[in-house]
Amino acid sequence: MASAASASIKATLSSEASNWNPENAYFPGEFAWGAATAAYQIEGGWDADGKGPSVWDTFTHQGGDRVFKNQTGDVACGSYTLWEEDLKCIKQLGLTHYRFSLSWSRLLPDGTTGFINQKGNCSFKIESCAALIQGVDYYAGVIDSLLMNGVTPVVTLYHFDLPQPLEDQGGWRSGATAEAFDAYAQFCFRTFGDRVKLWITINEPYVVAVLGYEKGLMAPGVTEPGTGAYLAAHNMIKAHAAAWHSYDRLFRKKQGGLVSIALNSDWAEPFNPNSLADREAAKRHLAFCLDWFATPIFLDGDYPAVMKSKIAAVCKRQGSPSSRLLEFTSEEKTMIKGTADFFALNYYTTRKIKHQDNLCTQPSMSADKEAEQVTDPSWPVATGSSWLAVVPWGLRRLLKYIKDTYNHPIIYITENGFSQSDPAPLDDTLRWEYFRLTLQEILKAIYIDGVQLKGYFVWSLLDNFEWTCGYSSRFGLFHVAFENSALPRLPYRSAIEYAKVIANNRRVKLDG
Repeated sequence: MASAASASIKATLSSEASNWNPENAYFPGEFAWGAATAAYQIEGGWDADGKGPSVWDTFTHQGGDRVFKNQTGDVACGSYTLWEEDLKCIKQLGLTHYRFSLSWSRLLPDGTTGFINQKGNCSFKIESCAALIQGVDYYAGVIDSLLMNGVTPVVTLYHFDLPQPLEDQGGWRSGATAEAFDAYAQFCFRTFGDRVKLWITINEPYVVAVLGYEKGLMAPGVTEPGTGAYLAAHNMIKAHAAAWHSYDRLFRKKQGGLVSIALNSDWAEPFNPNSLADREAAKRHLAFCLDWFATPIFLDGDYPAVMKSKIAAVCKRQGSPSSRLLEFTSEEKTMIKGTADFFALNYYTTRKIKHQDNLCTQPSMSADKEAEQVTDPSWPVATGSSWLAVVPWGLRRLLKYIKDTYNHPIIYITENGFSQSDPAPLDDTLRWEYFRLTLQEILKAIYIDGVQLKGYFVWSLLDNFEWTCGYSSRFGLFHVAFENSALPRLPYRSAIEYAKVIANNRRVKLDG
């Protein structure tokens, strides 16, 4: 079974560039080799040491089958008390970089700097621990121990877990949350910025907006079709820009770090390449996903033109007096433009896109773009995620699109992964095949397409709480035995093979 699937995955490789020899193509010398996690998905300790509730605490505790078997992140991987075990995994892999997120609610229980948590876990064996600021000991210990082991911390300020008190006041539908985020960001820059030089403000604003405020499938579970996602995205873009400017104005000169935002996107391939309608639909799909955030931040401070015109036309047809897509003021456009120091990309899969007329009489963001997503039945699918079709060549095409569209930026792939269903075999041959072929496509992007790709982060370091899939979908390089109260970590084969690649700073042979 695995062998047939492996052969199927190999068949998805691009046949381009037959004149190059991948065995002689090394990754750049300063290439960042990483793995990524998120606070709610691994930490546990959901109410420990004064931590406040987040929207994911509320969402999972409400039950109602929103999450697989009503599972929660209350304990997760136990990383709040087992960080030293995570560090052992990082060292075993030989990572040069580790991406993790801060729990906004653990640092600021009500989401504001009016109350800074005065409690924290300071159990790490760090010589400087006694001198650390109270309330941030956990993250200070994580950062210090990474640096002591030669690993560069990459810190995400917000990875889906908005403090519940802010959501109670409107969440990302409120401009007040953007202001609170800027204050939170400044607090983190001030507290950790002497040691952290790579920052990500918001992880996947598309997912937060669409699944959190449009469809209600993820926390906070708000269902406002046609309006919620646009409003939430509008405020997240402004929040990111404000935080970038705060860093630029107050901290950059002394701290010398870089700040960006992590954007997720599939690659969009026209369903029928010979159909103009499908080719235009593929462009709209990217515009309503990646470009929705990248165009204002990296180019001109405003939404993509096709997105604005399409939504305006639909609203007019539906009898709305104005577009449901908000407008940025001229001052806001100036503030937003150019607020990223590198391009952080999360990529998992590719979709074929065909034109679909919008016949909806009610507001719907999904219908606004008039594009239907189709998975090619010939593409293999990850065993733990029915949505994750294995298309390594899609990443290469997306990277080239970013290069050509966004002025040849420095790019980090901040998430890329393959899930297994539970129970997951430690000999995850199929997953390693996915990683191996993905790394080949990355090499092509670097050497053939000239993409300035500086790093690659596997999602995820550990099996963890995978949002609405709970613990049924396993993305980790390390297996976590959730049924065992000690939560032991064991390496999958993919972890062992990934460590070899990192040690050699090159891709292993295609047939090896």
